[in-house]
Amino acid sequence: MQDKETDGIRQNPKQHKPLDAMDRKILGVLSKDATGSYAELAKHVGLSAPAVHERVKRMRAAGAIKRTVAQLDGTVVGKPFLAFIHVETSGWGKTKDLVELAEFPEVEEIHAVTGDAGVILKVRMQSGQAMEGFLWRLYDSAGVRGTRTYVVLSTHLERGVQAEVTAHLGEGDHLK
Repeated sequence: MQDKETDGIRQNPKQHKPLDAMDRKILGVLSKDATGSYAELAKHVGLSAPAVHERVKRMRAAGAIKRTVAQLDGTVVGKPFLAFIHVETSGWGKTKDLVELAEFPEVEEIHAVTGDAGVILKVRMQSGQAMEGFLWRLYDSAGVRGTRTYVVLSTHLERGVQAEVTAHLGEGDHLK
């Protein structure tokens, strides 16, 4: 039974142990290929399989690992047309209508941003003709004042968040 006087009080969030170097090493391996067994992962990082399993379980609970998914090839699945759409909105940021765009399978990412656009969308679809139809739907959304669309000609790097840490460069140091 809940106490009615405390129902509206925000509870303190659970405190999770911060990621250490071994956690980052495990995440680095998983970000490249998450299909291996805990035994294979353990060989890569120099721990036992049970120790790796416990760390992965802890990182899932902490939210460091959101989910494990297959990364699909847009061209192979019939969606070779990739674009970024900068959406000028009335007011700043997201609206209920723009958030509902997440329901469209063409939309891969939605970002509220600063600058001359209020929102940036990453979209992938079959063709320029499909893009035209998508833009019609986008302009029907409340709060959309204009768009600038950037069509991707080729992709040189596409990956998720990386857990590895690059050492900060000092004066006179250069990336090689």
